[in-house]
Amino acid sequence: MTPDEFRRHGHEMIDWIADYLGDIDERPIQARVDPGDVRAALPEHPPTAPEPFDAVMADVDRVILPGITNWQHPRWFAYFPANNSFPSILGELMSAGLGVQGMSWVTSPACTELETLMLDWMQEMLGLPEHFRSTSEAGGGVLQGSASEATLVAILSARYRATRGSVNSDGDTSKLVAYTTSQSHSSIEKGLRIAGIGTEHIRVLPHDQNFAMQTDALADAIRADLVDGLIPFFVNSNHGTTSSLAFDPTAEIGPICREHGVWLHVDGAMAGIAALAPEFRWVNDGIEFADSYATNPHKWMGVNFDCTTYWTADRSSLLGALSILPEYLRSAAAEAGAVIDYRDWQVPLGRRFRALKLWFTIRTEGIEEFRRMIRGHVATAQQLAGWIADDDRFEIVAPHALNLVCLAVRDGDAATDALIDAGNASDAGHFTRTVLDGRSVLRISVGASTTSTDHVRTAWETLRSLA
Repeated sequence: MTPDEFRRHGHEMIDWIADYLGDIDERPIQARVDPGDVRAALPEHPPTAPEPFDAVMADVDRVILPGITNWQHPRWFAYFPANNSFPSILGELMSAGLGVQGMSWVTSPACTELETLMLDWMQEMLGLPEHFRSTSEAGGGVLQGSASEATLVAILSARYRATRGSVNSDGDTSKLVAYTTSQSHSSIEKGLRIAGIGTEHIRVLPHDQNFAMQTDALADAIRADLVDGLIPFFVNSNHGTTSSLAFDPTAEIGPICREHGVWLHVDGAMAGIAALAPEFRWVNDGIEFADSYATNPHKWMGVNFDCTTYWTADRSSLLGALSILPEYLRSAAAEAGAVIDYRDWQVPLGRRFRALKLWFTIRTEGIEEFRRMIRGHVATAQQLAGWIADDDRFEIVAPHALNLVCLAVRDGDAATDALIDAGNASDAGHFTRTVLDGRSVLRISVGASTTSTDHVRTAWETLRSLA
């Protein structure tokens, strides 16, 4: 492809994306294909000669689009949102065009310094503790690909601190114990398994009627493990669980962790972004105790995936866990302590220029636009909760302080499961199922950037008619 061809097809691609997002409301939400359909519609073997770009795009329209689940759809109520925006798309395009490897400051100074600034901007925008700023004595922030990667970095940092960086007899990782609840994201267990913490050393603590951790149970479990000669090293506190958007009492968990020197990680993957609106800053309660914290601009802020903001209050443990310095990565600037090499703040070596899309979005959308969207989604979710409460066939089964409403059909699990299937088949919305204390639940997450109250009302009326 020549530069002139790239320019022409690039303009065409931008038009294609704008058209796709512009009429997405008219598309089905879910892919309408069977397993194997997409592959069967494409050649089994690669071409030996170049094909026209127009032929590629024709196959996109013919094969790829029908196999797409349209996450940007305004009737997207499943999982959590994965919003994008035109500025973030352009930032991603520029990152791809520049093609820099931002593994260290010397490989692209702007890539590193813009990222540091963006984490400080986000710390300020979310009202997070000052010890998370890059200018603090021991903390700082970094962009990770996902909350799962952030969780793994937190676990590895905690492991390093608990073992003093040693796997000898005085730092035996087989004695480490972690604590969480059954409501935590699956990435917590996965990260612990990757870090070599056996499932028998993961304490799944009981939760209360609001699906939040019982702090007395945490304190009792830590004391019992200490008596048994084990080493409590990691606690995960949820600020908005996947199943019900439950909040663990971090303000109570924090002092327990401090007393015993246990690393406290706070997972605010979706709900943490609500703190952009000052009236929802209660989602930060207790974060001052956290050794690490993560939230996702790629969910409820309009920055396209992948973009997770991660902060630590203990930079030395993070670097101790992840920093390896071969000769070919040394630089005078890093050895002088004048710069950050973000390769040491993550698992992989290579790094994309993710900060561009965050910078583009904040500058061209503005904080007030994010607040407007968040407030609108929360208000609509509260309206939905009111409509559900007015129909005695349904029950709201979890608190709904933000934008997630969890409901069940009073007739039982089979009726709830049937309603989820029928609702998804109707294309009035895309809904996901979860289980809360053994009970089937229909989740309605109000968070797509183009979702309006009318979309939610239509979805609810459809569910009522199908029940």
